[in-house]
Amino acid sequence: MNKLILDDYFARFDDARQGAAQKEALHELFSEELVFVLNGQEIKGKSNWRAFIDKVYQSNEQLVHMYNGWEQQEDGTYQTRWAICGKRFETGVYTEEGMDIARLDDQGKIVYLENVPDNTAFFS
Repeated sequence: MNKLILDDYFARFDDARQGAAQKEALHELFSEELVFVLNGQEIKGKSNWRAFIDKVYQSNEQLVHMYNGWEQQEDGTYQTRWAICGKRFETGVYTEEGMDIARLDDQGKIVYLENVPDNTAFFS
């Protein structure tokens, strides 16, 4: 079950641009106590996550994620390598690669998500 929730994450992220229902389907995967990390900066709360997603889709016309599959680690977290192809409104197409680290709470919601892009300036 856990890996299915995490597998849904990338599909729902890519679909979130399609409308409010799809965006809400993405947000449903996350705990209210979410901690997410972008380039080493820790951000807390689902409301901040929602703001981040809005910002992503304000600057990106399209996004497509690919990933290798989530592998559970000894500490209970899950990790995957990913690649993204996107098209920004201002600068056009781009690609990026990196790793995500996730942890789920007792209800199966994502409570921790760390995005570690290979390019440390990716979220600058």
